[in-house]
Amino acid sequence: MHSDIIPSTPPAAAAAEKQEEEEEGRGTWKHAAFHVATTIATPAAYAPLPFALASLGWPLGVTSLVSGTLATWYSSLLIASLWKWNGKKHITYRELAGSIFGFWGYWSIALFQQVASLGNNIAIQIAAGSSLKAVYKYFREDGSLTLQHFIMFFGAFELVLSQLPDIHSLRWVNALCTFSTIGFAATTIGVTIYDGKKTDRNSISYSLQGSSSRKTFRAFNALGIIAFSFGDAMLPEIQNTMREPARKNMYKGVSAAYTVIILSYWQLASFGYWAFGSEVQPYILSSLSVPEWTIVMANLFAVIQISGCYQIYCRPTYAYFEEEMLSGKATGRFPLRKYLVRLIFTSIYMALITLIAAAMPFFGDFVSICGAIGFTPLDFVFPSVAYLKVGRMPKDAKCRLSMQLLNFAIATWFSVVAVLGCIGAVKFIIEDIKTYKFFHDM
Repeated sequence: MHSDIIPSTPPAAAAAEKQEEEEEGRGTWKHAAFHVATTIATPAAYAPLPFALASLGWPLGVTSLVSGTLATWYSSLLIASLWKWNGKKHITYRELAGSIFGFWGYWSIALFQQVASLGNNIAIQIAAGSSLKAVYKYFREDGSLTLQHFIMFFGAFELVLSQLPDIHSLRWVNALCTFSTIGFAATTIGVTIYDGKKTDRNSISYSLQGSSSRKTFRAFNALGIIAFSFGDAMLPEIQNTMREPARKNMYKGVSAAYTVIILSYWQLASFGYWAFGSEVQPYILSSLSVPEWTIVMANLFAVIQISGCYQIYCRPTYAYFEEEMLSGKATGRFPLRKYLVRLIFTSIYMALITLIAAAMPFFGDFVSICGAIGFTPLDFVFPSVAYLKVGRMPKDAKCRLSMQLLNFAIATWFSVVAVLGCIGAVKFIIEDIKTYKFFHDM
């Protein structure tokens, strides 16, 4: 028998969660699709996929990509089904975990969510800076601005968006981001095929590069990249914005988002690897050459999409600090207090992320380690384990056994992926730190 109350949950968080629970969601399944597609299908998530395939080879790469897609789609539906598993709304991921696993569940998910959020935003801020720099160089080839300047410009823009109060207030931003996702995918796939056809196909190699040990570490790193590409650590928070029937709306929203993901991920990964072979870059746009105006357009789509994804992943951190700093404190005497508090801690957050991204702009490495340590536990392992513990299993004995085995297999295999991906990412981060100086203009 599980308690509906988590004694170890911080009082500020509990108070805020209770207040939020009383508010009814207003979002439709279309809004859910916008939010889910924005958090998962970012250019920073699927632009490294051709590189991941190049690190694994065709058979293992395609198998890993397809299995990752199906596993996270299934896991997302499990999380949606657990939202009210005990009759109570669980409006944050950590609160859902606490209701099932108690103290350790609450704080473990809080830790993984923060790692995923911070790592994701470092990686995508590097990607946004790279895209802005590419656009700048198109118009000013001899310009003196560096990658670090554009990382700072993007951080300043995100600070402005951070003053919006919640995820629901971002719904139209995320609608624009979803269309930008489609625009980025269509443009990038088209240019990739164009470049691939213009390339001498006899010069393209699909063999794995490097020594045996390097091939192994690159394969480990690639698993982390694929895990990152399906990262969505915000499903309960998104579901909390849904109107009733929230579960049904979330099922439809998740499935609609994954339709976009399949159409973009699988094609870009396959065509990118086909076009450039083992020489494909970690960020696919860096491999493209002509026509230049379409590459500029793809980079602009990337920046627009990343701007919305960045905000979604800021929100767990923002919510935590708002709960701690504002709970129980009267704002009547100073009605602008909450806005001032938000401005202060969002500025601190943005300065920290921007500093790290500018100092160590190793995009592919951050993607891998974030996927391994942050997203794999949240998006693959926890949903399966949680459903085994409290989910409604089918009444038919064969179906129930099949579902139990499937959940166990997903949790076990992706726990291994988390460890291997972390090993590969740490290996390459150490190599990059030795090769490049801090604040290197990549």
